Amino acid sequence: MKRIVLGLLAATAMVLPAFAADVQPAILYDLGGKFDKSFNEAAFHGAEKFKAETGVAYVEFEVSNASQREQALRRFAEDGRNPIVMAGFAWEDALKKVAAEYTDLNFAIIDDAVDLPNVRSLVFKENEGSYLVGILAAMASKSKKVGFVGGMDIPLIRKFECGYVGGAKSAGATDVIQNMTGDTPAAWNDPAKGGEIAKTQIDQGADVVYAAAGGTGVGVLQAAADAGKLGIGVDSNQNGLQPGKVLTSMMKRVDVAVYNAFMDGKNGTFKGGVQNLGLKEGGVDYAMDDNNKALVTDEMKAAVEKAKADIIAGKVEVHDYTADNKCPY
Repeated sequence: MKRIVLGLLAATAMVLPAFAADVQPAILYDLGGKFDKSFNEAAFHGAEKFKAETGVAYVEFEVSNASQREQALRRFAEDGRNPIVMAGFAWEDALKKVAAEYTDLNFAIIDDAVDLPNVRSLVFKENEGSYLVGILAAMASKSKKVGFVGGMDIPLIRKFECGYVGGAKSAGATDVIQNMTGDTPAAWNDPAKGGEIAKTQIDQGADVVYAAAGGTGVGVLQAAADAGKLGIGVDSNQNGLQPGKVLTSMMKRVDVAVYNAFMDGKNGTFKGGVQNLGLKEGGVDYAMDDNNKALVTDEMKAAVEKAKADIIAGKVEVHDYTADNKCPY
């Protein structure tokens, strides 16, 4: 296995052009792959934007099982890649080991916090963005029953869930049906199961279903569209996956986080520490484009924009799960 992984890494590096002398960026994706139409793909787009603007290439690796994490990260560090960005909380253990050994390199992790001076920890206020799409879901719903399909049952996904419940109930939803896909990393890449869960929620009366489940969410959006209902995408703008059938997408600007990390590395301005990115910081938002503009009325737009402004101004607090694992809404 070691020879296979190292061979893949070497092959990836061979096809890329020469690096600028002062920056050699790298990105490691999480399970589901860089073309998951969601979280990983957002990270990929940030890296691609950096390359397009600067002409500086990057190396990348798509992990296929947990045993590859430390080995892949260590190989990039041994090669002097800098900065190295990891998409996903599951990189935490490997990062703690490798970053502590390679103190002259800069690292960034998305969705977790690692307390080392050469690590930038990028976390998001997913509950704030989810509150906004919850408002839109409730206002678009005819049954006033809406659904939520999460990926792996972890505190991170419960942030999405709780914020969505709060937004939906604030806008008149009477019931928010909630299910997680599983409790292992396989939950991120199971569109068939996501579709099954969505169908069950629709059978229970939900007519808008929000998926916060990585690649699994593609199945949720498909099932909602097939049933003549509305889906809500996540992380990337997924409105175009089912045009006219995706109410909106909760944009988590992983692309901006990756782009900024690479650019700061190039400019010599990279700093460690925790960055907590919400509506105020431009870290989350809801998506509007030609694919969904006919679904969002002026009244809905006004309501969600008011909520957005109130959250940014501190007039509305968007809750997360409490220490005893309860959502206050």
